[in-house]
Amino acid sequence: QVQLVQSGGGLVQAGGSLSLSCAASGRTLSMYAMGWFRQAPGKEREFVAAIRWSADNTYYGDPVKGRFTISRDSAKNTVYLQMNSLKPEDTAVYYCAAAQFVYRGSDGYHLRESYDYWGQGTQVTVSS
Repeated sequence: QVQLVQSGGGLVQAGGSLSLSCAASGRTLSMYAMGWFRQAPGKEREFVAAIRWSADNTYYGDPVKGRFTISRDSAKNTVYLQMNSLKPEDTAVYYCAAAQFVYRGSDGYHLRESYDYWGQGTQVTVSS
């Protein structure tokens, strides 16, 4: 089992920045990748970003490319999401997730079903 505890988020004006953290504990050696998803009210959970745990491969959803950056600190078993140039449409509950393996190549990182463990969710609100 892997436990994920999120921190960060909050309220910011459009154009501002926020950062999220997700600390993993438990069987962290089994992690292959970690990612971030988000879910706005009335919408499906949407892929935001992912990073392969033992390499530098990163993946981003189209809406956040060029604005968000995912990174990790392996020593701390923590993944980060730096969000810049935030827009009101970025408002959502953000979830971190961990995958024991990702199938289907790079496309697999975008899929909810690739991830085995989920954090508790963190609200991010961007005001206009």
